[in-house]
Amino acid sequence: MAINGEDRISGERPIIMVTNDDGIDAPGLRSLVRVLVSTNLYDVRVCAPDSEKSAVSHSIIWSRPLTAHRVEIEGAEAYAVSGTPADCTGLGLSEALFPSLPDLVLSGINVGSNCGYNIVYSGTVAGAREAFIYDVPSASISYDWKRGDINVNDFVLSAQACLPIINGMLSAIKNKTHPTNCFLNIDLPTDIANHKGYKLTTQGKSLGKMGWRQVEEEAQGAKMLSTMSMETDSGVVSDNNDTSAHHSNDSRLFKRELRTVVVEEGTDLHFLREGYITVTPIGALSQVDVDCQNYYKEWLPKISSSL
Repeated sequence: MAINGEDRISGERPIIMVTNDDGIDAPGLRSLVRVLVSTNLYDVRVCAPDSEKSAVSHSIIWSRPLTAHRVEIEGAEAYAVSGTPADCTGLGLSEALFPSLPDLVLSGINVGSNCGYNIVYSGTVAGAREAFIYDVPSASISYDWKRGDINVNDFVLSAQACLPIINGMLSAIKNKTHPTNCFLNIDLPTDIANHKGYKLTTQGKSLGKMGWRQVEEEAQGAKMLSTMSMETDSGVVSDNNDTSAHHSNDSRLFKRELRTVVVEEGTDLHFLREGYITVTPIGALSQVDVDCQNYYKEWLPKISSSL
């Protein structure tokens, strides 16, 4: 289904709004904005969390007002917001912060991949999904960073590799041929300088299986990172938990730890690890297999007849 209604791109430079879940100072977002601005093709806006909000999924804040303070990012109008990625996208689309809707929302570039079941946990994907829910074309972008120091150039190369996709989406939006029943999840391989090209994929069931371990204090053991991997000494990813809570004598502390990673063949994570830039159309509805629908179609009347 193509976009209906008024064409948002009318001869002027298209407007791209950028958000993320690693925070407004994260190297992925800054590199993406820098590359977008350097093309001189787009008006760039930024509405991103003021601190790391990784793995918050599609949560939003109801209990308090959000603050948005202006941040200097060269070539862009940028605000840091005291909310989640979904909050930031929602505020950025509300026309309360910016005077008009963007033509495209980009969420990322995330530090770490978002494939398979990890999409469910991802704040990065949620930033794009929120735009999709409100009928604004969007894409989430993640770089398969591995443990070690952050190399900002990898994020610059990742952003540059996404430009053909971004331009293609904007062209389709202008021509009103862009589909309205999905958004894109883009993952870039670790060796981005030698990637194998674009690969259309499907979301798989790949999963980093977690375990729990009892600890004596909060600082004990390896820290779980926003990338669903264990800690490194890079010091880039901050802790998103509230460590100010007081623990009573009868309380116990538990830490999550990664036990193993299961990769489903022929799906997004499999091809990402093969070195492809994976492009995965996804939606917001939780669809189930036809077999499940058929099973419950027979099951439910049996249960009802026993009432």
